[in-house]
Amino acid sequence: MAFTLRSSISFINLKHKNTAKTPNDFSGMVCFAQIRPSCRLQAKNSMQEAQLSRERTSVFEGERNEEREKLHGLSIVHSKNDSKVPVFVMLPLDTVSVGGNLNKPRAMNASLMALKSAGVEGVMVDAWWGLVEKDGPLKYNWEGYAELVKMVQKHGLKLQVVMSFHHCGGNVGDSCSIPLPPWVLEEISKNPDLVYTDRSGRRNPEYISLGCDSLPVLRGRTPVQVYSDYMRSFSERFKDYLGDVIEEVQVGMGPCGELRYPSYPESNGTWRFPGIGEFQCYDKYMRASLAASAEAKGKKDWGQSGPHDSGQYKQFPEETGFFRRDGTWNSEYGQFFLEWYSGKLLEHGDRILAAAESIFQGTGAKLSGKVAGIHWHYRSRSHAAELTAGYYNTRHRDGYLPIARMLGKHGVVFNFTCTEMRDREQPDHANCSPEGLVQQVKRAAKTAGTELAGENALERYDAGAYSQVLATSRSDSGNGLSAFTYLRMNKQLFEPENWRQLVEFVKSMSEGGRKTILPESDSSRTDLYVGFVTKTKAKKEAALV
Repeated sequence: MAFTLRSSISFINLKHKNTAKTPNDFSGMVCFAQIRPSCRLQAKNSMQEAQLSRERTSVFEGERNEEREKLHGLSIVHSKNDSKVPVFVMLPLDTVSVGGNLNKPRAMNASLMALKSAGVEGVMVDAWWGLVEKDGPLKYNWEGYAELVKMVQKHGLKLQVVMSFHHCGGNVGDSCSIPLPPWVLEEISKNPDLVYTDRSGRRNPEYISLGCDSLPVLRGRTPVQVYSDYMRSFSERFKDYLGDVIEEVQVGMGPCGELRYPSYPESNGTWRFPGIGEFQCYDKYMRASLAASAEAKGKKDWGQSGPHDSGQYKQFPEETGFFRRDGTWNSEYGQFFLEWYSGKLLEHGDRILAAAESIFQGTGAKLSGKVAGIHWHYRSRSHAAELTAGYYNTRHRDGYLPIARMLGKHGVVFNFTCTEMRDREQPDHANCSPEGLVQQVKRAAKTAGTELAGENALERYDAGAYSQVLATSRSDSGNGLSAFTYLRMNKQLFEPENWRQLVEFVKSMSEGGRKTILPESDSSRTDLYVGFVTKTKAKKEAALV
């Protein structure tokens, strides 16, 4: 998820999820050989074990009425799970350069060697639309990715590839910028309504508006056709690796690759945590759809615009007429609008995943789709921040079950973020409950029979975050995770203590989420050094990514 928490509470150096590293950031050297720490991991003590147990049995704190209990508090079937949960690691956002080449291949080679030694299953990489098809419609350059695929194969790792149809670099903390393809930006400059628009008329260039999914607005092709052609080109180029080296294809369906509206953009200070965000339904295509839906319902006046009382990006629910405790969200009009708004998002996901399913069916590669972990204001009645993002999840309605069923319809893995977060880490004023949200999503996936995988939303290297992921991964707390992708590989991950924590985490996940105590020496007995390769040094050395 793409956001940075800002509050008076310390978040242990939490960083923005989409933070990429520049070459200068990776100039350091780190030694892994026979690391002997001075102490054991502090997250493994009995006090924290007890705390985790309490947290798992008390996810939904605070007030709960009968209807919410019925919708959001389904009973959990407890069962033992000793199955392996494979761990993948996200590669830097700029793994492939603007020129289409693999960035720093010697460094990447050493990093992949290190990850393999740690027991990691594989890595994830973004295949940026803005890089691959930048030279013109249907002109694809996969060469940098082909080099990576071969390198991953050489090290015996697996690869998750994200079909990234969004802009990279629009959020605070990003240090690389990969816009949409130049020829697409030309079309947007001629027709600004191709991108999402808020009530004030601000345009968001992160992703093409779903309002024009089926219109030939991109030089004679519809956006869904463009995405389909892109995925088909990928499938043809890597047909010999799909289902083997390339284990999974994650299909981007919105900003940051997530199935959602860009309701909380951080660029230029537009939004700030924990603001409610704004509805993104004011381009001419979305407005036409709203008008048609309202007329079909016999309420023509409801189709003239979005809610007039929904407030602004940085506001809180109670500061608005729409999202406050007994606000418009719970009126007949509010229900109509939210059903339309969330329904358009589900239709968008369904269209793209249907195309992806037809392209990748029979290749052996899994398909996945990512949903954002919008945990702020989760304890409020309206769940305002989720509503503006397109998730119709309120005190009276489960918004994640329809998403899980849509994903399951196409055999797509439900990939969810914020699995590392704990309620007690969040600022009180934000009304957060990441744990409650994760549990709700796990139940929705279980009910829909949809496979569930997880990610951490923010960069975390501490034992507390790892412990929370371990707890989330087990099926005895709902629907267990089939895989976990760790965000993200960078210089900090390879620092001795952080590396030890990762190795132990991967080991625990391989044992079905059971916790173990980190030994007093490097448990994998690796003799890997990360530095620059020289012929005079006997130990293996390489440049760090």
